[in-house]
Amino acid sequence: MPFVHVYYPEGLSTREELEMVSKDIHGSLVEHFNVPKDDYFQMFLPYPPYQFYYDPYYLLDGEKKRTENMIYVSITCGPGRTVDQKTRLYKSIATTISNQLAISITDIFITLNETVAENWSFGQGLAQMVNYEGGE
Repeated sequence: MPFVHVYYPEGLSTREELEMVSKDIHGSLVEHFNVPKDDYFQMFLPYPPYQFYYDPYYLLDGEKKRTENMIYVSITCGPGRTVDQKTRLYKSIATTISNQLAISITDIFITLNETVAENWSFGQGLAQMVNYEGGE
């Protein structure tokens, strides 16, 4: 049931690299949130550098600084995960993106938005998750 949006700087990566990042994010969701393997919905959206404004130091340890390679990952999913599951998911996603694209882990910003099952339609105008026993 997760839907993932990934906003990344134009020209930062190739199509192949983005496909690997997508698979890595999904693998992290499967591993840490127990998402079914076929529950795979993601959208990658490039942005021009002048459209993402942020503080380069906010809540970073020590002298670390964000760069022009900032990537924003927004995950919408159902509720029910523990703080530990969420923390492990953030670490896994940030580490894999950092490794895949050879950028600093400080440039990976992640948010999680939880929404209940009746707020989802996977097509056909139906709320499929309302009566689904094997959901996320």
